[in-house]
Amino acid sequence: MAGEQDDTEKTEDPSQKRLDEAVKRGDVVKSQEVNAWFVLAAGALVLLSFSGSMSLQLSATFRGIFANAYRIPADGGGLLVLFRQVGVETIAAVALPFLLLTLAAIVGNAIQHRLIWSAEALTPKFSKISPLAGAKRMFSKLALVNFLKGLIKLAVIGSVLTALLWPARKRLESLISADPVAIIPFVRTLSLQLFGAVVAILAIIAAADYLFQYQQWFERQKMSMREIKEEYKESEGDPKIKAKIRQLRQARMRKRMMAAVPSATVVITNPTHFAVALKWERGMNAPICVAKGMDAIALKIREVAEANEVPVVENPPLARTLHATVEIDAEVPAEHYKAVAEVISYVMRLNGAARRGART
Repeated sequence: MAGEQDDTEKTEDPSQKRLDEAVKRGDVVKSQEVNAWFVLAAGALVLLSFSGSMSLQLSATFRGIFANAYRIPADGGGLLVLFRQVGVETIAAVALPFLLLTLAAIVGNAIQHRLIWSAEALTPKFSKISPLAGAKRMFSKLALVNFLKGLIKLAVIGSVLTALLWPARKRLESLISADPVAIIPFVRTLSLQLFGAVVAILAIIAAADYLFQYQQWFERQKMSMREIKEEYKESEGDPKIKAKIRQLRQARMRKRMMAAVPSATVVITNPTHFAVALKWERGMNAPICVAKGMDAIALKIREVAEANEVPVVENPPLARTLHATVEIDAEVPAEHYKAVAEVISYVMRLNGAARRGART
């Protein structure tokens, strides 16, 4: 019927197992905007904390080169030494800031999901090189959202940068003829302003993008009713097999009960709906239930008892109570001692009378 829901439609929320499997194969919530924000925030921190020392160190290096340019050999060996020296000093100046930027990129991923190692993402897939699949990705809802997000970012960030740079346009024009030493503090201050504005804007964009990416990831993990049933079978077992196992266990339990009935002291019945077989011997703390059952099983217990000359006593209230409160191989509860003791005493008197009659 048209109104019936197809059990292959992915309309159900994913189970925790489904989410865990997605993470294991590398399918996790990941927003590139969050990564970009952490890197830019780290960049602003680097400029604020290390730009002074880096600028002084690099300024001293290049000032020395410019001041002593006439002494630097122009041959291949001299230039090689110069390049090596400049490279070492430059790396020494930017090594710690670069390490902080790398750490920020790692934290940007780790804060979204735990670090995982999965080779599935590297496995070649036809869908990755298929022109049709590529066209679908290009014109998908996600591609449209990314395109609009890029336009919004360009518009907002461009507007903010314009608002910051426009008042300083004349100062920027004068930097062409300014002393290089005076340029660095101005550039540092302006860069920090620009970085601060961009970081503030991207923080909002990153938060919104992460929520969108999470919603998309959650939608991808949704399950159909068929998948839920199959997962239940895998985790809990096939209900048909479980029912069969339960039947086998019940059959073995009934067989064991029937084998224990001949050793019972008495069978208390309802008379036909319930039957409880009790065993008591001197030295026991309390009588033990060796078998119990309802309806057909109760009749079978009674038949076995009569065939093995085990006394059968009809006491409907006690039979119902014992059947409900006593488990097999368990002792009779203390609150039923008196009623059970009366039945056992009655049985023992009957057995004694029967033995005396047999002797006479």
